[in-house]
Amino acid sequence: MSSAQTLSEADRRVLARWAAVCAEHALPLFNSDDSTADLIVRDALARAAAFARGESTAAAEIRLRMAAVKAASSASTPAGAAAARSVAQAAAVAHLAAHALGAAAYAVKAVTLARPDHPGAAGEELAWQLAQLTDVERLALQQLPLLGTDPNGPLGSGLLTNGILGETVRAIQQAIAR
Repeated sequence: MSSAQTLSEADRRVLARWAAVCAEHALPLFNSDDSTADLIVRDALARAAAFARGESTAAAEIRLRMAAVKAASSASTPAGAAAARSVAQAAAVAHLAAHALGAAAYAVKAVTLARPDHPGAAGEELAWQLAQLTDVERLALQQLPLLGTDPNGPLGSGLLTNGILGETVRAIQQAIAR
């Protein structure tokens, strides 16, 4: 049985574009002394974008989706780790559409960690992300269950429901409400 957080492959491809854009915006915050980790994170972002363009299959991306998560552990800063996790979430959209919200949320987290002296950083990043949404992407996001209402997937009771990640997902869902 599929989750309400999966959506169709066509919708996942649509949302992969926005997720990759959000992750790419935070990517300059990723830094690591491990050049392999840097390549892994950049490759994961390129693969998410390729999936969005129809140049990769869901099966291929599902097999590789955890690579950027592992690379995040080599980040030199917490902001860098969050940026790498944003990329990992974008790469995972091929598996579950709800990961698009995770990509956006981790990008916001990365920006706020990088700019602790700027209280408006989260709101500015969120506004930028929402401005990047196409109408088709907005409609696809509207199909996802509200945070915390479906236990099967990233919008269930996991990491995306707490702290700045949860606040960001809720803000996005409110902003795109029908």
